[in-house]
Amino acid sequence: MINRKIGIVKEIIPIDEDLLEVVVTVEGLQAKAYAYPLMTGEVRVGDKVLLNTTAVDLGLGSGGYHFIMAVLNSLRVEDVAENKIKSKAGHIIKLRYTPFQVKLLSIEEEESHWHTEMAQAEGLSGIPVVVGSLHSMLIPCVCGIKAQEADLRIAYVMTDGGALPIGFSRAVKALKEKGLICGTVTTGHAYGGDCEAVNVYSGILAADKVLKAQIIVVMMGPGIVGTGTRWGHTGLELGGIVNCICSLGGRSYSIPRISFAELRERHRGISHHTLTSLGRVALASTNLVLPELDEGQKKIVLNQLQGEEFKKHQLVWERGDEGIELAKEMNLQLSHMGRSFHEDPQFFLASSAAGKAAAKAIFFIK
Repeated sequence: MINRKIGIVKEIIPIDEDLLEVVVTVEGLQAKAYAYPLMTGEVRVGDKVLLNTTAVDLGLGSGGYHFIMAVLNSLRVEDVAENKIKSKAGHIIKLRYTPFQVKLLSIEEEESHWHTEMAQAEGLSGIPVVVGSLHSMLIPCVCGIKAQEADLRIAYVMTDGGALPIGFSRAVKALKEKGLICGTVTTGHAYGGDCEAVNVYSGILAADKVLKAQIIVVMMGPGIVGTGTRWGHTGLELGGIVNCICSLGGRSYSIPRISFAELRERHRGISHHTLTSLGRVALASTNLVLPELDEGQKKIVLNQLQGEEFKKHQLVWERGDEGIELAKEMNLQLSHMGRSFHEDPQFFLASSAAGKAAAKAIFFIK
């Protein structure tokens, strides 16, 4: 069930062409909302809009704002003409069979300039791929790569395990503005990347063949879904992506979700998200990268990895501090569950260490 209310647009704060921050009045009160012009068309001050208020009404951690579902003013003639122009390319529908389904040009389609390359693509030829389960790992991971080898071309492949529009990610916007990633691919029902792909397999291949990446980072957009149960969270995709990379002939470097600031026992040390994903879901081997830890922390982590199911993986110990320093130098925000680097250092160091380990591996591949 979608909770809906009518609002009036009072102010528009453009973030970029894909995302607008909007101040609306709802039942006499001001509130913050977001709009995706690809879905709503142009939004103007004074417009009457239909709002999805579900997250705010439920008090979700990712809430605090509404989303504009539609502009309710009479359809403008110029909007109709503009929509016809935008609607020409592509036949792949994302968000299929919902009121919000959107037509996009997929990189695999015959109409795509890159169709031949994608049709002929067989594998990755050993290119390293870093895999994470949370969007907050993206910035420290990319910075870990760049701190090791500043000239490497890095592509980000976003799955549909979290937010679907890539435009919602402030991290992606910041990394692109600073020239730290060469492009993005959105897979499955995620959309808005430089390339659209039908699934993670072709998305990773597109990062290689189309974006010409030398190293690829794969993880969901903002907002993992979790239920406190072993199997009920979207972070399980980590194991499936490891299998995918193996099938494509790539080398995977996995980022553990690791924390010693967490109050929830299931997320202390290495989170149950990572343990289940790599212990039960991943059938292929991966390089599980661990940051430098003190003796007590190291003992906890190694005890968690004692099971037979983890023997197929290689443990790699790596420093992550150089990537963290680079992120700070470039004023890139490090934040996870409301915690900063100083409040939860091991979480960010693990991501940076994985990026560094993968960057080092490129020269062994060559």
